[in-house]
Amino acid sequence: MVTLKQIASAVGVSQATVSRVLNFDSTLSVSPQTRQSIIETAEAMSYATPRARQKAKADREESPTKIVLVHFLRPDQEFADPYYVAMRLGIESRCSALRVETVKVYHSESLPDPEIIAAASGVIAIGMLEEDHIAFLKTHAKHLVFADYAPPDDEIDAVQSDFVTATRKLLSALHASGYRRIGFVGWQIRNDKGIFRAREKRHMAYVDWMTAAGIYDPDICQIDWNTEESGYRLTQSVLSRPNRPEALICCNDNMAVGAYRAIHELGLKIPGDIAVASFNDISVAQFLNPPLSTVHLPAAEIGETAVDMLMERIAGRQIAKHTILAARMIWRGSAKGQS
Repeated sequence: MVTLKQIASAVGVSQATVSRVLNFDSTLSVSPQTRQSIIETAEAMSYATPRARQKAKADREESPTKIVLVHFLRPDQEFADPYYVAMRLGIESRCSALRVETVKVYHSESLPDPEIIAAASGVIAIGMLEEDHIAFLKTHAKHLVFADYAPPDDEIDAVQSDFVTATRKLLSALHASGYRRIGFVGWQIRNDKGIFRAREKRHMAYVDWMTAAGIYDPDICQIDWNTEESGYRLTQSVLSRPNRPEALICCNDNMAVGAYRAIHELGLKIPGDIAVASFNDISVAQFLNPPLSTVHLPAAEIGETAVDMLMERIAGRQIAKHTILAARMIWRGSAKGQS
């Protein structure tokens, strides 16, 4: 906290003179230049009078910080994906520690209520929202941070994992362990109506890495929807090829659960007949038979970091931040690898 003594020292006057100027004492005999210098110095040093500090404290007590969580999933979709549940719990836990109130707004066909967004201190947007939703939030939110997605706008704060780097590290580790024919099951990013929006980053990284290594085979790279059932069907398709893969990468652990079911139904053994590796490291991964090797994505930490970034914005930070949290490989019984 800046003191009157510090301002007096900077201007070269007495502390009493600074006090009288900042309290608008009209009886004080001081030159206009000195008066202006004291006021400008106080402003530059962000000095607040005791009265101003008391008012700010009262305002905070009357209007506690409230943030809105805008989710790209519906409640039932989030419940089915432990990764996003963990992310939301990370946000709520951090907000609870900071005594910040949260309001949840899940995905629907319509845009959120603009009054709810405008009345909040800020918004954390979870996942890849539609373009009209992003534009809406930019217009109505006082401050905005994205969690698990970075819009193509370097003026919006965002925190996420680097899926491309994580995929390359996983492929390099599998390749170093002797696997050459490596399949992939994943998804395209589409809206609820099935309209294509974008290629998924893990899928793109897989194609690029395998192509550069000279071992890419489109027959064992299958994409559809992001569901356990899709993982089951796509794995069946991949394993029906005459020259089936030695290892299979699933885009997330939910799809891997479906892949396990398809592999077991075909009478194949993991990892003896085919190794399996995945992403997310949800709690069920360690209880599969055999336990699933998977890339740990820091879902809860992404949520916590999003809260911290939003609080920085509320406190006055002007420069946007894009934060990347590192992923790490968890090797278990479903695949051998080198970290």
